[in-house]
Amino acid sequence: MGVGTVWFVGAGPGDPDLITVKGRDLIARAGAILFAGSLVNVAATGWAPPDCLIADSKDMTLEQMSAWLIANAARCDTVVRLQTGDPALYGTLIELVQPLDAAGVPVAVVPGVSSAMASAAAAVESFTLPEVTQTTIFTRVEGRTPMPDGEDLAALAAHRCTLCIFLSITLLHKVEAGLRQAGWPDDAPVLVVHKASWPGEERIVRGTLATIKQQCRDAGIVSQAMVIASPTLGARQWPELARSRLYDPSFTHRFRKATT
Repeated sequence: MGVGTVWFVGAGPGDPDLITVKGRDLIARAGAILFAGSLVNVAATGWAPPDCLIADSKDMTLEQMSAWLIANAARCDTVVRLQTGDPALYGTLIELVQPLDAAGVPVAVVPGVSSAMASAAAAVESFTLPEVTQTTIFTRVEGRTPMPDGEDLAALAAHRCTLCIFLSITLLHKVEAGLRQAGWPDDAPVLVVHKASWPGEERIVRGTLATIKQQCRDAGIVSQAMVIASPTLGARQWPELARSRLYDPSFTHRFRKATT
């Protein structure tokens, strides 16, 4: 048998039903699955065949993970690395792919639903609204991992667009400081969603720049949470919205002529 393919599959934000059909089908035929147990719901491995080797990577180093994937690709046609959310966002995709490339192991990626999208869905919010903002930034604040020059939160927040702030729930003081430095007011709405889409575990906290840190502290939210700051938050309750031009009866496009 030749060398098998290692598939990096986005498991989605937590609800196992939010994995893609392609990802589920790969799990169903996998000979080996390495999943990120600290973040991925173990239920996502439930479609694996009975003889599939399943391992949790939460106590492994990157070197150990690479070695595990390479060793199992030598004996299985399909090896799955099951990652939280989407493999392209805040994961170790490239760090794991490089040693696989060096070992001659074929690699493929299946995208997944990001926790940012799941958080907006949970709260019934939109990142973009006509004439409010048309831009969404995915970022984080500096912790043990430094931020590159020009990417500090204050610089990004100066755009006054939607900010999805990953990996920063324990650094809300830095989130608050960055937004204030960019001129966001005390009453700017902030949304925090803990374990978005996880059955029975999802929690939604709505607050403002002035209150959100204490609200999260009171709720005991210290991990696996998305922080969203946006001028669009709460638009569901606004009495008036600027309409999308695409669906306006006065707008002509190639599928419909204007009627007014």
